[in-house]
Amino acid sequence: MEIVVKEFKRCTVVEVKGRVNSATAPELTKTLEEIYNKGQYKIVIDMSGLEYMSSAGFRALLAAQRVCKRYNRGEVVLAAVSERIKEALELAGFTELFKIFPDPVAAVGHF
Repeated sequence: MEIVVKEFKRCTVVEVKGRVNSATAPELTKTLEEIYNKGQYKIVIDMSGLEYMSSAGFRALLAAQRVCKRYNRGEVVLAAVSERIKEALELAGFTELFKIFPDPVAAVGHF
């Protein structure tokens, strides 16, 4: 798994590539914690390079969403989600919790 963080004026884009599973999810969690611990609560997760995400990865996203939405400070939005991962999100009931955009540009524009 590879994580690239890009900071913009209005939000932070986290590009996740490869596979997120129980072995790599702690790294994703740590990256997201570093972002919101700096006071940045508007986060775009770019999933265009993501091949697979396990429930451990979904838990990392959910934990970040809880922190970011607390006190209406911001939120985590998803961009360029593949059909396979979108189906898994739907099965887990996560599509109600996250806004999903077709590409990172649209997601950044949301903020």
